[in-house]
Amino acid sequence: GGVQYGQVGTDVTLSCTATHASLPVQWRRAGAAALPEGSAIRQGALVLPCASLATAGTYSCHSEDGGLLHAVSLRLGYLPGVPFVSCRASDYENFSCSWTSSVETFLPTRYITTYRTDSHPSPTPWGRDPSRPGTCTVHGSEFWSSYRLNITEVNPLGSSFRLLDVTMQAIIKPDPPEGLVVVPIPLAPRRLHVSWKYPSSWPKEPHFQLRFRLQYRPIIHRSWSVVETVNLSEVITDAFAGLEHVVQVSAKDFLDAGNWSEWSAEARATPVRGARGIGCSPQQPYQLRHPSPEYIHWVPQVPGAVAALSCDSLSVPDHSDPLEKMAVLVSLGIFAFFILAAVLVITILIW
Repeated sequence: GGVQYGQVGTDVTLSCTATHASLPVQWRRAGAAALPEGSAIRQGALVLPCASLATAGTYSCHSEDGGLLHAVSLRLGYLPGVPFVSCRASDYENFSCSWTSSVETFLPTRYITTYRTDSHPSPTPWGRDPSRPGTCTVHGSEFWSSYRLNITEVNPLGSSFRLLDVTMQAIIKPDPPEGLVVVPIPLAPRRLHVSWKYPSSWPKEPHFQLRFRLQYRPIIHRSWSVVETVNLSEVITDAFAGLEHVVQVSAKDFLDAGNWSEWSAEARATPVRGARGIGCSPQQPYQLRHPSPEYIHWVPQVPGAVAALSCDSLSVPDHSDPLEKMAVLVSLGIFAFFILAAVLVITILIW
């Protein structure tokens, strides 16, 4: 017994190994009354022309008296195709590549993966995590190096490979920012204060900074407004009072390398209505709306990043100051005096 592999669309020959080629034999197929159409016995071997997937099965050859001479399990499939490979780095210290087959071969498949760099030209096998099949990770990657990757797909019929040149700058894609918080600003019915944190996977290095992209819209609208910033907070100044808004943020390398991250989880808030907001008082800090309670990661020290806002810190200037009112009245009086003087001069000239 044993297993024999064959390629779909080709002629497959099964040998009866336990007998001499000149002796007459009979071939049978398990579970079938007859052999596949077009099959023939030549010198004791069974020839299956232009085999299809349906031709697969267990075949056995027998002597003239019916005794079993040999049995074989036939599996049919296709040659490997060039695998699809994608690579991504969520930070500047490690990167991962994953792959999938480009052809459904219907046969057992394995992969051989190696890489080399400018500083290490000999191929290095990738260590693979059994819990993440189809993925390999390079730890402690060299930022300025170019990596030559070789991913080879192998099955019993043959092999196929893909060579890929990778640089960290091209594949860097941060994880989404975390800890997104949106809060209405008291006394400002068209404003929302938004803050967030660096993704916890991003290295805490001053020379590896991120910039951010903020998108927001009223919940009843479909189109997004987008702003970019290098800070960890932003004030939306064109919100719609009384309408709930949905906000998301994404990140990218500060020097524009690689790609934008996926959008963060949504956070929502509604700008306050009216002149006095919704009951916020200077003695009671206005509570933020957190989309998720578990965000307690590192945050770079960027001015303006806040965790709670109070009426004192976000109050709108009071324009009812008595001195300001007096200045306005004096200005109006002077303006009226000049107008009256001009009218008198014109009247005298006419007379």
